[in-house]
Amino acid sequence: MGAEALAQIAAEIGGCTRCPLHAGRGRTVPGEGNPLSDVLLVGEGPGAREDATGRPFVGPAGQLLDELLRSIGWAREDVFIANVVKCRPPGNRDPEPDEIATCSRYLDRQEEALDPVVIVTLGRHSLRRYLPDARIGQLHGALRRSGGRFIFPMYHPAAALHQSSLRETLFTDMRGLPAALLAAREALEAERVTSVPQRNPEPAPVEPATSADEAEQLPLF
Repeated sequence: MGAEALAQIAAEIGGCTRCPLHAGRGRTVPGEGNPLSDVLLVGEGPGAREDATGRPFVGPAGQLLDELLRSIGWAREDVFIANVVKCRPPGNRDPEPDEIATCSRYLDRQEEALDPVVIVTLGRHSLRRYLPDARIGQLHGALRRSGGRFIFPMYHPAAALHQSSLRETLFTDMRGLPAALLAAREALEAERVTSVPQRNPEPAPVEPATSADEAEQLPLF
């Protein structure tokens, strides 16, 4: 069902004219990846190469994102990647609040179809969708809760292309993602267990990973 729902959403995005961004786009960029993944990465908006190909994160920032994923033994095919807006803002400017709000219906439905355990926000506009008053400089690399979702804020890879000092920060934060995914899974399992009547009043606890290496070996779906 997830893959079918995502395909339907992508088709609707392809014909969307709900905001002015559609007038200048080459191709829409609905997102791509594994529909069974527990990890959803959410960026800000497509750039020139994304607009030309219809795929997210395929320019220089995308190459760095691929490198970040490889650093923990993952690949882009293991996760799902999307943006808060599905059309390229002119001149690669930041998406406007009304554009993000108009496009949010699509990302809402993608989240529903994917039901990710962790949403990795890439950049401040993505972060503010889930934590409106948050500052990325204070929260990056730490698991947070927003409603029923677990959020793992990170800087946008493009930021490291302009500010080299952020490159190591990105790699450090990415190395913490597998453990954050494990912690989120354990929390959700604990909530599930306590919400379901049990014959045994003392269910066995979920054992956490004993090392970062063990956490990195967790399946993503």
